[in-house]
Amino acid sequence: MIGISKLYCGTVEPSDALRYGRDSKALPSHLLQFSKDKKPVVVWNVGQRCNLKCVHCYSQSKDIEYPNELSTKEAKTMLDGLAEYGAPVILFSGGEPLMREDLMELIAYARDKGLRAVISTNGTLITEEKAETLKAFGLSYVGISLDGLRETNDKFRGIEGAFDDALQGIRNCMKVGIKVGLRFTINKRNAQDIPGIFELIEKEKIPRVCFYHLVYSGRGSRLIEEDLSHEETRRVVDLIIDKTKEAHDRGNKIEVLTVDNHADGPYIYQRMLKEDPKRAAEVLKLLKWNEGNSSGKGLACVSWDGSVHADQFWREYTFGNVRERKFGEIWDDTSNPLLAKLKDKKHHVTGRCSKCKWLDICGGNFRARAEAYYGDIWEPDPACYLTDEEIGLLVDEPLTVK
Repeated sequence: MIGISKLYCGTVEPSDALRYGRDSKALPSHLLQFSKDKKPVVVWNVGQRCNLKCVHCYSQSKDIEYPNELSTKEAKTMLDGLAEYGAPVILFSGGEPLMREDLMELIAYARDKGLRAVISTNGTLITEEKAETLKAFGLSYVGISLDGLRETNDKFRGIEGAFDDALQGIRNCMKVGIKVGLRFTINKRNAQDIPGIFELIEKEKIPRVCFYHLVYSGRGSRLIEEDLSHEETRRVVDLIIDKTKEAHDRGNKIEVLTVDNHADGPYIYQRMLKEDPKRAAEVLKLLKWNEGNSSGKGLACVSWDGSVHADQFWREYTFGNVRERKFGEIWDDTSNPLLAKLKDKKHHVTGRCSKCKWLDICGGNFRARAEAYYGDIWEPDPACYLTDEEIGLLVDEPLTVK
């Protein structure tokens, strides 16, 4: 997660994180990426069922009943384990989490245990009454997915009217005082809508937007050919930076982040180095604290059946099940060779990744994407758009991805 507004527009300084000792339990949510202990943010897929048919869905959800999901009692035991381990945030996801009947009870339970509870939803089910309930149960943040403007989004989501329903859900949350952030997964189908998304968030006074790079997982694995080229990605990242700066110059301090491609960090730093060397030095310090991709270390996923994964996109590998062991016991068990390697990826990545001068900042990027593309966990992430020269390889001895 790369904070464009934090880094480029200077809304966060290193001193902000230092005030809290960079301890994950003490840091506010917007500074959590700079923690030094890297206690994992945990994505919990509360269920697989969903009312939409998104073409990129990593959980391959359908609007059907699924078996073997954690019961209310099992879920509370899992949440007890997360709280005991010191996980700072639990992100309730799905499928569509609002289709789980006991969701409010579990959100309240997580909050009572000291966990910061947030939710990732398509927003279409958030009526005025549901928004009031979410507020009453202590939910402070809702991430709502919009993958384009009306026509683009509805095609992407597979249901006509999804855009209007999600937008109304956003308005309902904001009306009761719940902070809302948009979630937008970038691909060839919707990149042209990004300027319109910025217009929408300013018009609707939405305070946050996260632009996700496509991960080749679940139904998203069919979209590899629809991912942006490296040059297109560079143009889109520049566009996001420029639009963020324009909004801030107008006094609209929206929070803008990019997610799931940690090449964005070095890219922003190199741009800052040309435009504002003094600020660039502060940006570099923050990026080093961020440490890049954190799957298997500062990011975890508990699936609907209790299986523990390195992240929500990578379900081929599980390290244990919370029905059998506490989360912390599973997460710290480095007798699992893959989990042990993920906690220190830089010694195991190969190719240009292994020689990249930004490895400490990027963290090797997404292993799930490398495996989906090359069939090898430790190959370079194919979505890294930095040139050989930018990553410090000799120009006359290029080492490029396949």
